[in-house]
Amino acid sequence: MAVFYSWRHVGVCSLLWVVASSVCVSARPATFAQDFRVTWSNYHLKQIGTTVQLTLDRNSGCGFASYRKYMFGRISMKIKLVAGDSAGTVTAFYMNSDTNAVRDELDFEFLGNRSGQPYTVQTNIFVHGQGNREQRVNLWFDPSIDFHTYAILWNRRQIVFKVDDVPIRVYKNNEARGIPYPKMQAMGVYSTLWEADDWATRGGLEKIDWSKAPFYAYYKDFDIEGCPVPGPANCASNPRNWWEGPAYQALNGIDARMYRWVRVNHMIYDYCKDRSRFPVTPSECLLGV
Repeated sequence: MAVFYSWRHVGVCSLLWVVASSVCVSARPATFAQDFRVTWSNYHLKQIGTTVQLTLDRNSGCGFASYRKYMFGRISMKIKLVAGDSAGTVTAFYMNSDTNAVRDELDFEFLGNRSGQPYTVQTNIFVHGQGNREQRVNLWFDPSIDFHTYAILWNRRQIVFKVDDVPIRVYKNNEARGIPYPKMQAMGVYSTLWEADDWATRGGLEKIDWSKAPFYAYYKDFDIEGCPVPGPANCASNPRNWWEGPAYQALNGIDARMYRWVRVNHMIYDYCKDRSRFPVTPSECLLGV
């Protein structure tokens, strides 16, 4: 797998400090073997050239994770999802603090479909162990035909989920108004392929057709730009990191228009509007997150 700690501002440190307002961190090429570990079912995961193939069958799914955790920054990867009848499968890409009951987590979960139906991506945000912030969007393309880029930007002001550079979810820092925000715990990078036919497709109505197994998902081209933990103690608090810059404090005009387009045309579920689950509207929903 082609995996890189792709620090954008590497070179002459003094010049970059002024021009790019970024922390200078030495970069090195990374490899899957050096920087990631298989978390379960090693025999269901293999490298094919620069790509990693994950397999789900009746015996098991599989997953992998970064050795290190990160505080703030941007992570992305290219994924080609399970093709054909993928109902009941979930392909995931997420960040997780791995701290059990008080964990922070930022989720991309790709929910399989019956052939011919749109693929759904579910995002969720856990803060200090509290989740239940699901939103679902139907993708406007077939993500099983080719690789597409999925990214999470996480800084002190906002969290933005993007698909091919199109924002599909924004969660703002409203701590000043009593809304919790993940900013105290570093998070690792995780990917998994697993069975979830009790809920993943049409609320669990569509089950996995095991006659179509094995199911495959493909990952490549990681880009991790953030403060590694363990690492320089002052990195995460440095306001000159590029991801803390003015351009990343809020969506720009183009991003805001694309975000509205997604929400109007492709959003199919928003926890903020689910009165059966939340008779009282969650506080952050009243602030437009």
